[in-house]
Amino acid sequence: MVDKDRIAGSAKEVTGAVKQAAGKLVGDVKLESQGAAEKTEGKIQNAVGGLKDTIKETSKAEKH
Repeated sequence: MVDKDRIAGSAKEVTGAVKQAAGKLVGDVKLESQGAAEKTEGKIQNAVGGLKDTIKETSKAEKH
């Protein structure tokens, strides 16, 4: 099962990318930077979720 952090992180990445693109399109530097920050936060959260998945899988493999 995929960790909830991976799902939430992916959603933040997409939302951040949309905000960043919208900021570029309308010339709103603040929106663009907020989008970039949210996108980065999503990548980190996704990576944490991936790490949790790996730990769970390793734990299951060791039990068998």
